[in-house]
Amino acid sequence: MAATEITLDGSVLEGGGQLLRNAVALSTLLCQPITIQNIRAGRSPPGLKAQHAAGLRLVAELCQGQLSGSDPGTTEIHYRPGPDMQLSFPCLLFSPGRSASNEHTELVLCGGTNAIQAPQIDYTAHVFLPFMKRHFGLSPDLQVKKRGYYPKGGGRVRVLVPTVPGPLPSVNLINRGKVIAVRGRSYVAGLPAHLAASMRNAAMAILKQAGILPDVIDIEAIREDPSDAVGSGSGIVLWAETDGGCVLGGSAVGVKGKKPAKVGEEAAGELVRNLGYEGCVDEHMQDQVIIFIALAQGRSTVKTGPLTLHTKTAIWVTEQLTKAKFEIHEESENSFIIRCDGIGYTRSGNTLSIES
Repeated sequence: MAATEITLDGSVLEGGGQLLRNAVALSTLLCQPITIQNIRAGRSPPGLKAQHAAGLRLVAELCQGQLSGSDPGTTEIHYRPGPDMQLSFPCLLFSPGRSASNEHTELVLCGGTNAIQAPQIDYTAHVFLPFMKRHFGLSPDLQVKKRGYYPKGGGRVRVLVPTVPGPLPSVNLINRGKVIAVRGRSYVAGLPAHLAASMRNAAMAILKQAGILPDVIDIEAIREDPSDAVGSGSGIVLWAETDGGCVLGGSAVGVKGKKPAKVGEEAAGELVRNLGYEGCVDEHMQDQVIIFIALAQGRSTVKTGPLTLHTKTAIWVTEQLTKAKFEIHEESENSFIIRCDGIGYTRSGNTLSIES
């Protein structure tokens, strides 16, 4: 018997691409047809952006799904997953292996690696993937073949995602522990090397003012070789490691007219702010973990800082499409506990290219 289609209002809460991504991922995993209306209705301009449209077309192609509405500017899509399930990270994890010798999916991602309004590739490499490995036992491999800096883009990243039958284990993250290391990457491409040093030095000053000992801080200042990057750009990514097994990040991208020192201060300020909340995940990992604890088996508990609108949206979408149950407990003004009873999802040579 075919599943009844679920209609979601794409303008709810955060009302942006995050709602779209989680909804389509869960739709694919659960073989649940969906319609999403009012996509990015509150944004200017509304509707799908180019990267959203590219992702939707990829989904439809990979899982032999039926997709209506995938052009930039579209405000309503209809999506019916097909029988062959493969999609972005959560879905790729559970994709059935094609053979005993091919138990992973390979992605070649093309576009911006270090851009505004999106996690930088260094955050993915040093915060997101280590989190996945430590707490869910997953070991994707990420290789940056060529960096694509804001605003030009044009980078190239290769990702190998091992498939798992599931279910993922639940996680219990309530004690962050003390900071034992702060690492980072301050970079420039096509610009003078001293700008990277300026961002690094400004970030270190903010970290020291926050009480982080100098001997645990290690931030590289890098000038990219022209052959390793497309275009010119600058920015900084920081991550703090704790003895409780947590990794939290902070980052900023250089833009025309902004002093390098200001970029470094912004990245360090973001990291210090997240450390001040005493949560076990930062404000960006907070919403990304929702889909994984919903798919996991058993009850997961995660301590966070103030709940972001992205996180509230991720929880809302997940509860619309799955039987996962969430509880939110406010410990203080800036400290929350997210509990989730997961659904225990189990699912018993692919080279892809995504242009954005």
